[in-house]
Amino acid sequence: MEKPILSDYPQVLGVYSLTLQAEVGTGSTKDTRENVTYWYARQLSESEFEIQPLNTHHVPSGVRSVMAEMDFLKQYMPEPTYYRTHTVPAMDTLARKVKMGETAFENGNMDEAESQFIKALMIRKEDVDANYGLGEVYSETKEFNKLKDVLNTLLGLSEAFTMEHRQKFNKFGISLRKNGHFDESIRYYEKSLEIVEDDENVYFNLARVYFEKGRNDQCISNLEAALNLNPEFIEAQKFLNYCKKAAK
Repeated sequence: MEKPILSDYPQVLGVYSLTLQAEVGTGSTKDTRENVTYWYARQLSESEFEIQPLNTHHVPSGVRSVMAEMDFLKQYMPEPTYYRTHTVPAMDTLARKVKMGETAFENGNMDEAESQFIKALMIRKEDVDANYGLGEVYSETKEFNKLKDVLNTLLGLSEAFTMEHRQKFNKFGISLRKNGHFDESIRYYEKSLEIVEDDENVYFNLARVYFEKGRNDQCISNLEAALNLNPEFIEAQKFLNYCKKAAK
C-alpha cells in the first residue's frame, strides 16, 4: 500500500489493544493471567506512532506516549470492532456537546453554553475544544475564579497550543484581551511561545496585550520579535512605527 505524504499526518488509526501477562496469587495458588488494555492510536510520521489510554467513557484521555514503528506494531493489536462500537459513538457525543455549547455561546446563551461544555468535559476532562469553550464563557461573564481554573487546565495541555487547535487558540486569546484579562492573556501567550517559538502572530498578540497595559517597551520588543520572524508582517510594522512615535 502506498504510504501517505507527510502533510497527511497525524492520522487516526483507531483503537488498539495491549495484552500483558500478569502473575496473581502466591505459592500453589500462583497463576498467570492476561491483562488487556485499550489505547487510541495516531500515526505522527512515517516512523512515529502515538498512543493514549482510553478512559471509562471509551475516549482517549491521559498521558500520550510516542513509539517507534516496530515497537508499536509488535505490541499493539488493532481493535476495529471496539473502536466502531464504543469509541466512535462516544467521541461523536463529545463533539456534539461541544458544538451545542459553541452554538449557544454564539447565540448569547451563556448558561446553556456552560452546561454543554461541562457535559463534554465529563466525558473527557482535558478536551481542548470544550475547555476553550468554557474559558470563553467565563471570560465573557467575568467569572474570574472559574476562568482561572480553566486557564490553568489549558496551560497544562501542550496540545492546546498546536496548529490543530490554532483557531480556538486565537479566539480564546482575543477573548481574554478583549475582556480585560491582561495578566492571564500574557501567561497564555507566553506558554504558547514555550511550545511554538516561531509564530509571529503570537508575538503580535502579546504586543497588543502589553500595549493595552501601557507597557510600551514590552510591546515594541514583541513587535520586533514578530518582524524578525516575518519581515513582511505589514500590520506589525505599522503598529511598531506607531509605538515608536508614541514613545518619543
